[in-house]
Amino acid sequence: MTRFTGKTVIVTGAGSGMGAAITRRFHDEGANVVVVGRTEEKLREATSGFDQDRVAIHVGDVADAAVGTGAVALAVDRFGALDVLVNNAATAMIGDIEATALDDFDRIIATNVRGYVAMAKAAMPALRATRGSIVMTSSASGRGGDWGMFAYNVSKGAVDNMVRALALDAGKYGVRVNAVSPSVTDTPMAAAIKEDDRLGKFLNRIPMGRIGQPDDVAKVVLFLASEDAGFVSGVMIPVDGGLSASNGQPNLRS
Repeated sequence: MTRFTGKTVIVTGAGSGMGAAITRRFHDEGANVVVVGRTEEKLREATSGFDQDRVAIHVGDVADAAVGTGAVALAVDRFGALDVLVNNAATAMIGDIEATALDDFDRIIATNVRGYVAMAKAAMPALRATRGSIVMTSSASGRGGDWGMFAYNVSKGAVDNMVRALALDAGKYGVRVNAVSPSVTDTPMAAAIKEDDRLGKFLNRIPMGRIGQPDDVAKVVLFLASEDAGFVSGVMIPVDGGLSASNGQPNLRS
């Protein structure tokens, strides 16, 4: 498909995992892509083999507001406009509230919340001009709590309500705001889960019997960014193999 030919997209956290898959999908459907991340080598690897006339690399930490303004300026200067922002960069840590140092909590919020706000704030004038859209990467952890993931749960809960609030305010300008909410996905962030018995526990709860792949998420991101979702705003779509269909009670037949 070529749904995004001539469109320009910014993807944060584009160097690996879901961000790399999202970037690849947009590129393959004709978009100009501005990739944002902290490591230039990873960004170059993720965009290797792309049409380099449709790629721009912007290195930096999204928690720094200057990175957002710089990425938007690059998109507009290089490609003439901005049509889609994908807020995907994220980080996580294990620990309940007592085990979570405030400095670590601040670090999680800086990337997962402040970074999303800073990018959206920088992009909004350009998106108003194109009646574009924002897609956030939230999480199943934004819809409900996890044991021992206090800071991450707080951050992803904030992302869900950020999506709702932005959708309300931006709708009058024709700008749509949505999110995908994956469960465990086969990315570097989830690598440790695959190395111990936690993977089996996840599989016992996922009706489709497997964990997600980055491309599973990318396909839904592109749907939300496309005209196919032109009257969809303010929603978080689970990409979780049916995990969220459960009310939380155990499967007594397994």
